[in-house]
Order: sequence, then C-alpha cells, then structure tokens
Amino acid sequence: MPRWKALASQHLRWSSPVAQGLVLCIITFGIVLPLCCHRLLYSYYYIKSMYLNDMSDQFLAESYERGQEALEFWAASRSTTGSAGFSNIAKGSELLITVVTARRTEGKEFHYLLQVMQRLVSLLRGCGEGRRCAEVLVCDVESGPLDNEDAALLESQFLVVRRSLEEQGKNQAHVNTFEREKRDYVYCLRKGWELARPKNLIVLEDDALPRADFFAVIRDLLSRRFALHTLYVKLYHPERLQRYWNPEPYRILEWVGLGLVGATALLLILSHGAPFSLSTTHLLFLTLYIMVAVELAGRHYLLEARRFSPQLYAVSPATECCTPAMLFPGNSSLRAAEYLDGSFCVKGNAKDMVLYQMARTITGERAHSIEPNLVSHIGAFSSVRANPSRPRLL
Repeated sequence: MPRWKALASQHLRWSSPVAQGLVLCIITFGIVLPLCCHRLLYSYYYIKSMYLNDMSDQFLAESYERGQEALEFWAASRSTTGSAGFSNIAKGSELLITVVTARRTEGKEFHYLLQVMQRLVSLLRGCGEGRRCAEVLVCDVESGPLDNEDAALLESQFLVVRRSLEEQGKNQAHVNTFEREKRDYVYCLRKGWELARPKNLIVLEDDALPRADFFAVIRDLLSRRFALHTLYVKLYHPERLQRYWNPEPYRILEWVGLGLVGATALLLILSHGAPFSLSTTHLLFLTLYIMVAVELAGRHYLLEARRFSPQLYAVSPATECCTPAMLFPGNSSLRAAEYLDGSFCVKGNAKDMVLYQMARTITGERAHSIEPNLVSHIGAFSSVRANPSRPRLL
C-alpha cells in the first residue's frame, strides 16, 4: 500500500483524534448550530430570505403600538401640568439627560420621542420616593417651517429648549446634512450645561430607548475610576458590528482569551478518566473550535449574559460608529462641543468620527464604549437622511 494511503487510513480511523475532531466539527457547525441559530438575527446562520421581512414587520408593529400607547399617555398627562415633575431643572444635579429631537416627515406615527420620554419617566419613578436619578431636558432642533408636534406635547411636563429665530436662520445656512446635525448636537450640549451645570451629562437621540437597568448601570459606570479621565462613554454600538471579526484589537484579545479559557475548562473535564493523553494539540484545537463556534453563533448573544449585573458590563476603548446615546462625565461635554465646533462635518466625517478621532489624537483624551448596549435603537425612519420605502432590521 502506498505510504500516503497508509497515513490517510491511520488518521481517518474512528479511534484517531483527527477523525473525531472532524466529526465533532461537522456535527457542531453543520447540524447543531444551524438548527439552533437560523432564527437569530445577528448570527452567521441567520436565514435572511426566510425571516428578515417578517421580523422587520413585527419590529415595526411593536414600535407603532408603543408609539400609540405613548401618545395616549402624554395626551392624558397634558391636562395635568407638571405631573411628571420635570418642568423645572435643578442646577448642579448629579446627572442631566438631554434628549435631542427633530420633526420626522416619515414615520412620525411611531412617535419615537414620546416612547423614549415615557420610558425615562417610568425608570425615573423607580428611583424611589424623594430621590431623583436625573434631570431631563428636551432639546428640539427642528428648524423647518412646521413644528415638532411631539416636542410640543411634552412642553407641559418637561423643559423644552429651542433656538431663537435668528439662531435658526444661521443654522439653516447652506451646509450639508452632516454639518447641520453636528451643529444641532453642539447646541444641545452647550444648552444643557448652561441651564443645569450638571456633574455628568447624557445625550440621547430621540430614537434611543433606554433599557430597564439604565440608571443602575450609569451609577456603576460613574463610580469607576476611568470615568474621571474619559471624554465620553458610548452607550450604544450597532449589534451587527459587535462581532469578533471586526477591526477592534481588544475584541481579538477577548476572542482568543475566551477560546483559551473554554478550551482549558473542557480539557480539565476530559482529563478525568480520559482514555488518551491530552496535549498542546488538543488545547489548540479546542481553542479554535470554541472561537469559531462563538463567532458563528453571534457575539451579541454572549454579551447579553452580562446584563445579569451592572458590574458585569464591559468597558472597552471607544468604537467609531454612532452617537444615539453618549455619556459625558464631568464637564467633558464642553470639551466635546469645542472639538466638534473646530471641525466641518461631511459624509464620511460625521460627528461620531470627529469625536472618535479627537479622542485618539489629542494627548490626554480617552473615549470608551460599554457592552452590551444600554439603549435600543428603535428608529426605523431618520429625521435627517433619506429613508427606505420598507425599513429592515439589517
């Protein structure tokens, strides 16, 4: 028998580790994971052609339902002026939340702003009697001829700030969408500081819906030492960009570390009564096996396990995209406003990229992200960009 045939025969025997590893991979990656993950939106096994349209329609239906419920809630509250208790803002508060909003020409029936404000009020009421987790400010940057009706509905319950007519005229000067969006953001950063002088500032866009543990995690974040030395902390990063196979160096380290820890644990279990000797080859194989399995199933779902406790949320170097929810500890919002003011935004260099580059290039500045996300991005329709005729989750 030729030597290569003898070697192949030896390796493909059932008792051979090579054959056993091959069978394990075929069962795991060809049968078990496809069966378990084909409905998971952020898994590589997700079957878009079968499930994406239905899941997107369900997402829109649920958002519409929440929007109508929020509309009813705030319409009923309007008759009781100040019933939410946020129309007056105390200076020097521990935390100010500024919600940036503009009128939507499409998707206004979803009432994103009203959804976010209803959720915030619900969470703030859970802080306890006589204790306020945060002050809340609505920053209406609508500069068109039509009013932002949702913001107007909230005026009896919250302080709503807007530019003067003269300021609106200056902002409407011939600038592109990205520059105008940046100027709106800077205005809201500075207005929040001017009115409240808060110890910490959170800026939410009007389609960033806070999670149930929002304030518990924020309190834990601000108690950590790194918060004293950071320009901002991102509270949201698109789920589709949370995979390990991304240009974020820290994720590669996390990925390899997870594989090594998982492989070591498996080897320790297998070492008891194992009929064969365990080697470095076994460790390498199981490390790669676990790394591939976790990536294909979806890192997003592994991150969700961290919601068990605020202390388990991971803080890492900031990522590039996007700004639906940002925490500015101390007076860093003023520095961020100055950095943004010094840059002109265009496509490919929007406000998120400007802040990211400033934090990377200016000596002494740092920026961070938190995982998993502290808000859900519910905005299927943008107020500043063109919208698809049929929005989809991916």
